Amino acid sequence: MAVRININADMGEGYGHYNIGNDDAILSIVQSVNVACGQHGGDATVMREVCLKAKERGVSIGAHPGFNDVWGFGRRQIRMNANDLEYLVAYQLGALAGMAAYAGIKVTHVKPHGALNNMCAIDRDYAMAIGRAIKTVDPSLYYLALSQSQMEKAATDLGLPLAREAFIDRLYDDEGNLLTRTDPRAVIKDPKLAAERTVRMVLDGEIISVNGKKMPTKFDSLCIHGDEPTAIAVAQSCCEALRKAGVELVTIPEMMKG
Repeated sequence: MAVRININADMGEGYGHYNIGNDDAILSIVQSVNVACGQHGGDATVMREVCLKAKERGVSIGAHPGFNDVWGFGRRQIRMNANDLEYLVAYQLGALAGMAAYAGIKVTHVKPHGALNNMCAIDRDYAMAIGRAIKTVDPSLYYLALSQSQMEKAATDLGLPLAREAFIDRLYDDEGNLLTRTDPRAVIKDPKLAAERTVRMVLDGEIISVNGKKMPTKFDSLCIHGDEPTAIAVAQSCCEALRKAGVELVTIPEMMKG
């Protein structure tokens, strides 16, 4: 059986007259997208347009909930009651589901955005809050969780469908955590380097730290950040390299159903 992998990207993060990232280009490259749900970015019109275009291209869509932090693009940590976070996430899942209905497409997964994702990776209360929101709104949704994180544990504990994630364009420390964005090495912007690393990750089933440490890791999906200026070149290079290596690129539902 051929090796398979999903490539996902964060998108739909503009709002009103403001565009962030090249959504059309991203949609022509990746197999699944994580759509901002109106808090850190996105609005009803943007969500609807992304859903319509994703359906045309056979790309699966997921909710990309974040903190209510447009000014900080959802990358500032916010401490709140876990119940309040649960309702904030449920609110965003409902928003995207409504816009997806206009396109006749179903939301299939949930991936937290930015600081929320980073906090959920290590904070069980936050990870469980997102899991409870998913279970309440639509328990068929995959919890797209950073591999070996508290999110993965929450999905397992709550009996939710789980898809594990790693990153194409981010470097890891020796403990398997993402390097903070305050570190200038955190984001991989060289398409060739990203492609070489990605093929190794998929074929060898491991992530490689900033210091070259190899860490065997289970992952079903690899993320590219759509708001990065180098996102298109990096995504194209990685997908081309994977196909040349004989890897089949599929949507998250296809990946998880075998």
